[in-house]
Amino acid sequence: MSKESKSWILLIILALIWGASFILMKKSMYTDSGEHIFSDSQVAALRMTIAGVVLLPFAIRSLKNLESVKEVVLLLVVGLSGNFFPAFLFTYAETGISSGYAGMLNSFTPIFALIIGFVIFKERLSRVQVVGVAIGTIGVVLLMLAGSRLYILGGWSHIFAIVLATFFYGVSLNTIKYTLQKFNSIQITSLAFFLILLPSIVISIYNGAFKEVVNNEFAVEGMTYLTVLSVVGTAFAVMLFNKLVAMSSVLFASSVTYLIPVVAVVIGIAYNESISFKQIGAMGIIFTGVFIANYLPKMKRFTRVRLN
Repeated sequence: MSKESKSWILLIILALIWGASFILMKKSMYTDSGEHIFSDSQVAALRMTIAGVVLLPFAIRSLKNLESVKEVVLLLVVGLSGNFFPAFLFTYAETGISSGYAGMLNSFTPIFALIIGFVIFKERLSRVQVVGVAIGTIGVVLLMLAGSRLYILGGWSHIFAIVLATFFYGVSLNTIKYTLQKFNSIQITSLAFFLILLPSIVISIYNGAFKEVVNNEFAVEGMTYLTVLSVVGTAFAVMLFNKLVAMSSVLFASSVTYLIPVVAVVIGIAYNESISFKQIGAMGIIFTGVFIANYLPKMKRFTRVRLN
């Protein structure tokens, strides 16, 4: 199987996993009947703690690969910007907006990835790539407008929290792609979580997350969703994502956030939410944008080679 085919498979798997993660975050905080389980900060801290513990054996084996303080700092940047900060920002956001809407706002990531790559790492962009990202963004906006079941309970701070989280994702993406090439995906993921494990444990103790696990009558239900979110939606998915970044481009890897809203809509159907022709059309536009940004430039190069 070609590297390109593997990249597309990883992209689809990640879209499925992360598309479901927003529902898992919500269900970790509230039961189906609305009873409170964990607070947003408790879910985020426990999520980082569980993922860090799961990846700890891999991190211990990877410590020998660290050769400088600079590498530690760069991995810390990845841990904080790619996982730690977004975990708290997203759970806070979901206290005020729907999980589907949160998934759609997550599609700002490719925009920030492009800007940071261009400004800081001097990455050159083609017009076709810019057009593809623009079309994908338009599709996301249309999907947001077509989502009749989406609702906003909070203020602009909840929306800004996700926008800020996507900025951090852009930082992490470019840091992995342009500064940590010597490490494989397992090493990057495990070492990044190793560096944020202690702060996650401290925050879990400080905000009473561990006490809530023992005292809350709905803790078993909440921990079930949270464990799946931590192990599959965080530790395993981040490992796959870092592998995808290494195999492809920053733009291609970040395009997963264009597919996540599609998964969110499908999951909504499973929860008896309706889907309209407008939503189907918007999803088609999103797929078109991803195709143009990632595949069309390669087709043009292939055509030029054949003609020559």
